[in-house]
Amino acid sequence: MASTMYDEFEIPRAPVAVYWLIGLCVSVFFVQTTLVGDVNMQNALGYTTGDIAAHSVWTIVTYMFVHGGLMHLALNMWTLWLFGPRVERAWGASTFTWFYLWCGLGGWAFHAMIQKDGGTLIGASAAILGVAVAYASRWPNEEVFFFGVVPMKVKWLVALMALMNIVMAIIDHGSVGGTAYAAHLGGIVAALVYLHAPNTGSLDRFRRGIAPAPDYGDESPRPVPKSSVRPREREVDEIVAQSKAVVSRTRSTVAPRALTAAVADKPSTALDAVLDKIASSGMESLTVAERMLLDEWSRRLRDLQG
Repeated sequence: MASTMYDEFEIPRAPVAVYWLIGLCVSVFFVQTTLVGDVNMQNALGYTTGDIAAHSVWTIVTYMFVHGGLMHLALNMWTLWLFGPRVERAWGASTFTWFYLWCGLGGWAFHAMIQKDGGTLIGASAAILGVAVAYASRWPNEEVFFFGVVPMKVKWLVALMALMNIVMAIIDHGSVGGTAYAAHLGGIVAALVYLHAPNTGSLDRFRRGIAPAPDYGDESPRPVPKSSVRPREREVDEIVAQSKAVVSRTRSTVAPRALTAAVADKPSTALDAVLDKIASSGMESLTVAERMLLDEWSRRLRDLQG
């Protein structure tokens, strides 16, 4: 299993998108095995060559939710549960869902280009391998157990999976049926394109790249001395200074037992780190978890002073 250690300020949230994706795959498999039958479900929702010409466009998406058997479903859902929740917590449910679908479409595109007569394409493997790439790009040194035995860093595991799928896609080229290695490779490539394309991934990252510009009216531009400080920076500095002063007074005046109880679940160094981050990068640089921590500290300090 992957390490469960989260970033210092990362507050666990329910991975709603992962829950829905797993629930949808399991529901489709249940209907497939109890009511419709494997062949009928695969014909209705799986992708086959000629579906686009026949206007069955939905199959380029629905193929991700159909599986060829219980082991196929179980392995994919376990892998999604292994890597998906942490990526979703970092990005948010909406971004994660679009990324998942994007990787699935990448799998379809590679399958359509490479395996022109490759039978029926089904399974969530392409989308899930894309999620694994996203996990490895953010937490490359986290460890998982390869085959449940050999400890391996995530970055090397994903690199090994990519290499295996490249080799197998070449060997399996032109064959009908079996594992869709070309689709797996497409999911990996789609993830890499998404993660390295400009202005994608995190909206917060995009916002932080744009510095707030002051309104100078109709005056002509003129150079600003390096020593000058913009009004917003002065405002942030004042907020940070006031916050640190309140924390300092509270630490010195409040009874040790009351202060210990108030901050038992978050070390004071965590607040100092957040305040330092505000001073250096501004409020826009805070993550959702850091904002929640700052709000919680503000509330507790007001309660203690009151």
